[in-house]
Amino acid sequence: MSNALPVLDDLRTETEELDGLVTELSEEGWSLPTPAPGWTIAHQIAHLTWTDRAALLAATDPDAFAVEAEKAAAAPGSFVDEGAAEGAALPPAELLARWRAGREDLWRALREAPAGTRLPWYGPPMAVPSMATARLMETWAHGQDVADALGVTRTPTDRLRHVARIGVRARDFAFAVRGLSVPGEEFRVELTSPVTGELWTYGPEDAPQRVTGPGLDFCLLVTQRAHRSDLAVRAEGPDATRWLDIAQAFAGPPGAGRQAKTNGPGAPR
Repeated sequence: MSNALPVLDDLRTETEELDGLVTELSEEGWSLPTPAPGWTIAHQIAHLTWTDRAALLAATDPDAFAVEAEKAAAAPGSFVDEGAAEGAALPPAELLARWRAGREDLWRALREAPAGTRLPWYGPPMAVPSMATARLMETWAHGQDVADALGVTRTPTDRLRHVARIGVRARDFAFAVRGLSVPGEEFRVELTSPVTGELWTYGPEDAPQRVTGPGLDFCLLVTQRAHRSDLAVRAEGPDATRWLDIAQAFAGPPGAGRQAKTNGPGAPR
């Protein structure tokens, strides 16, 4: 039985929107620096191409993926940059073609995977919906870097709900990957949709520790595309407050995040 999942359609739409930002770029455009130090727009698309390929291996050839995971474990501080640099060295037209072909192969593999399939990954194994959500999250996050490099303001969509959800679910991982004790209780998370104003809620309604704020800001936080001080995300409780300093929605080692631009609405008081 194949996976007819709404998140797969949202993943396709997210990739197509990012494609629209880069498809007409000149060679100079592909070389524009992005907010990620040392990464151009080409590096951003190359990274998505590389991770899509890794996800495709996880879905279709777990043994081959295990080999790639061993390589990553042997060089945890450099394997991401190396993969991006290798792809970024390609002619832009070839890189774009590889990204398009790879993401389509992955989309088809995830759609055709038997229901209940669990896929290996660099963090814990993931179900197919979770893998699709992770790919959407990364596409959106690296798309933000591309948009920032181009000076483009993207219109938020309710696809961000997928990003928010994986950010909430990755809470314990964010603590564990830093060697910190995982909080013993769930938090209440209440986020406002940037489209409809609907409230996205997670965790027990009566939880003493809470996180609240705009859905877009939370997504920027957990993908480490903006500093907490520049965002209107609030925490109540010591563990929730600590989480907002370390939150990450992605697998792998902790990221450096972004430098604060302002003493904004999320700044500690």
